[in-house]
Amino acid sequence: MVPCRCTQQNLDKDRQARLQQYSNLGSLRNSTFENLEPRGRSGSPVQQEQFARVYNAAKSFAAEPEGWFIISGPSGCGKTHLAAAIANERIKQDNPALYLSAPDLLDHLRSAFSPGSEMPYDEFFERMRSAPLLVLDDLSAQAGTPWAKEKLEQLLTHRFNSELPTVIVLQSPVEQYDDRLRTRFTDPRLCCIYTIGEEKPTLGYGWGQQFEAQKSMTFQNFMERVNLLPEQRENLEAAKRLAFEFARTPEGWLVFQGVNGCGKTHLAAAIINYQYEADRPAMFQVVPELLDHLRYAFSPDSKVSYDQLFESVKTAPLLVLDDFGEQSSTPWAQEKLYQIINYRYNARLATIITTTCSLDKIETRVASRLIDPKLSTFFVILAPDYRGDTRPAGKRALRQQRS
Repeated sequence: MVPCRCTQQNLDKDRQARLQQYSNLGSLRNSTFENLEPRGRSGSPVQQEQFARVYNAAKSFAAEPEGWFIISGPSGCGKTHLAAAIANERIKQDNPALYLSAPDLLDHLRSAFSPGSEMPYDEFFERMRSAPLLVLDDLSAQAGTPWAKEKLEQLLTHRFNSELPTVIVLQSPVEQYDDRLRTRFTDPRLCCIYTIGEEKPTLGYGWGQQFEAQKSMTFQNFMERVNLLPEQRENLEAAKRLAFEFARTPEGWLVFQGVNGCGKTHLAAAIINYQYEADRPAMFQVVPELLDHLRYAFSPDSKVSYDQLFESVKTAPLLVLDDFGEQSSTPWAQEKLYQIINYRYNARLATIITTTCSLDKIETRVASRLIDPKLSTFFVILAPDYRGDTRPAGKRALRQQRS
């Protein structure tokens, strides 16, 4: 039986009313993607690019919510608008989404114990736990009373274990949350963290005096190798194409592994030079030298604080870590590099790594991230050291025949 037009209209109105009631958005019903500037309102090109990435990621999440979408940033950066826009987009598509700020959630839970409450505590808490999409705004690192902290942990633990789509807006940097929450927020299997509205330090953007050679390394002058076997030449050309495509759209991770002099540093530097020509921020760091700089930053004579240097490397929009694995194997060095790798992995920040080491020579918790196919492209360059190309091809071929 097909319902008449008036009946269908009433059904549609009832459905929309239920969806709006479920959403709990209130005044944020008008916070949509359509009335949000895709590049944000900052005058900083760095912040504009940063906001655009989060904006596009939020739209993709709203279309198909999977996992946890976590937004961090200072007050007024637009993170609440983005979170509400996700909920509004789901409701627009006739899908239920529940929006609540953490303080309001706790207030509702407390009031649910009172005799006059419209909804019993158990029913309300279960509604939060099992919502098809929960948007939890304004989550502070200081949850207040032990009771409030326990309720939030129960809620988030259930949704984490059940892998229910969740949007969380953090009031504080993720590092300030307690171990249990931080462990969940930084789990790459389920969560993606996006930071907006913070001006990234410019420290390390642009070539320093120690990088005179890298300044001139471009795709145009990438070496034309002689004395290469056909498969080596094809492999090197494939590496160049891969690097160029990454330079055009720096997303994910690109890892080049090969012997010294095979061309991996030239390709990494060419990507950085491509970014500088486009007036985009990027950072090039040689790992052994970076560790030396970090150690020296503890000195009273250092012009740059340790925190400033470490944060600039962790959060650079595009980072090259050259000669990874050549560093000292001290526990301190390993831990610093892991912290950088893990942060960028969880934040999905564009990263290029060059190394002469095979994977079994790299610490396991780092190696597993370098080869994660969801984020990283691992490419082995087969070409030998270019310094061998100075020998005439005929003599090399003759020696190979005799050997």
